[in-house]
Amino acid sequence: MEDAWRTVPEFPQLRELVIEDKLLFDDAFSQFPPSISEFTFTNLFIWRHAYQIKFYRYETFLCLLSDKEDAPFFFPPVGEGDRMKCCRALLESFGQRGRPRGRPPKIARVPEEQIRSFDWKGAGLVAELDLAQSDYVYLTSDLIQLGGRKYHRKRNHIKQFKEKYSYQYVSLQSQWVPECLRLQTEWCDLRQCDVIPGLSNEFAAIKEALSHFETLGLRGGAILIDGKVEAFTLGEPLNRETVVIHVEKANPAFEGLYTVMNQTFLEHQWSEYRYVNREQDLGEEGLRKAKESYFPHHRVHKYTVTLG
Repeated sequence: MEDAWRTVPEFPQLRELVIEDKLLFDDAFSQFPPSISEFTFTNLFIWRHAYQIKFYRYETFLCLLSDKEDAPFFFPPVGEGDRMKCCRALLESFGQRGRPRGRPPKIARVPEEQIRSFDWKGAGLVAELDLAQSDYVYLTSDLIQLGGRKYHRKRNHIKQFKEKYSYQYVSLQSQWVPECLRLQTEWCDLRQCDVIPGLSNEFAAIKEALSHFETLGLRGGAILIDGKVEAFTLGEPLNRETVVIHVEKANPAFEGLYTVMNQTFLEHQWSEYRYVNREQDLGEEGLRKAKESYFPHHRVHKYTVTLG
């Protein structure tokens, strides 16, 4: 870790994220286990182009910047020490770099436990809840068993799917990656990803995840129907108790397939974890309804911090 730490430029110099940084970030997140879905190396790496992610160190903290021209922001710093001093330095660095851009500098995706643990107001900082970025967290056993009246519709979806289709679940191996990419391309053709920036960025991120899934240490699963991949998913541990699901795609022609993919992947790969983090809804009504339909155990609320 010490050798890797020396490669990190000191504030205010920056450098871009590369695959060789995995050891550095894995070690940092091991020392300071995260609760937010953004804080795995995989998530940062596959979205690095969309968010223009750069990083550096400030004293004892590892600091990440989304350097997007239209809406830059810092992620919460990783490490221990004088966190309030570090956060103020990050926010004030926008002015030093001559990039105020008409929007107040901000630190985004700050988990609620940090908001409660530090005197942000006393440091001259303001924290506001960002519900659109707050993660949905479920009991893994709930999503595997789908027991009780509240999951009646989910059980029905699975029953109807199994009555209609003969399928096979496989653990994702390199041989299935081209098929997953084929499905993702077809999914994007239906959704016109090329003209919707958010979906275009997601497509690029999924391609990165599939292309590097062994190096990134991801676990994946796929559903085969007539020998073709019609659904796939990717996840990894977020902390000792929680797995995070980064990707889940299914052919919409097969009703109930998403439900089968979700349940089967957790049952085969992640049953030893207490919680599953299925990330945020981004303020989209359809995503919100889909995530609420699985009855989350709790939300990991995230905040945006600005200068007071």
